[in-house]
Amino acid sequence: MSLDDDHFNFKIFNPPLSSLLSDDIDQQILSPLSCLREFGNTWLLEFDLPLVNKKDIKVTFDGNAVTVEAKLKEIYSEEKFGVKTKFEFFKKTITLPGKINSRKASAKFNKGRLTITIPKEISGHKIKIE
Repeated sequence: MSLDDDHFNFKIFNPPLSSLLSDDIDQQILSPLSCLREFGNTWLLEFDLPLVNKKDIKVTFDGNAVTVEAKLKEIYSEEKFGVKTKFEFFKKTITLPGKINSRKASAKFNKGRLTITIPKEISGHKIKIE
């Protein structure tokens, strides 16, 4: 049994360059490094935000999604694939896998690290046993 080219069809998929990068080049937005950890009844989110002042950070909630936006102190430039890009902002949205109590959330910013503590929403209830 021989194999010939007529039995195989290969397609090469080349995704657009923008899908390979997590940053939004068109909007000049960087995606910061982040970490999500769970501790009992709380979520702990950490974001690396170098070159940012505390007053230029905005944290918003939409349902169980948390969005962090921050303006850089100065424009950051980098070159990838022969294209030079300038960035002015960080922005990232993380959706948590459960209900959260955003009203009791707290945040601290220290040495370029934003730490957000978010309590989980506990929605259970007791029933009377007869």
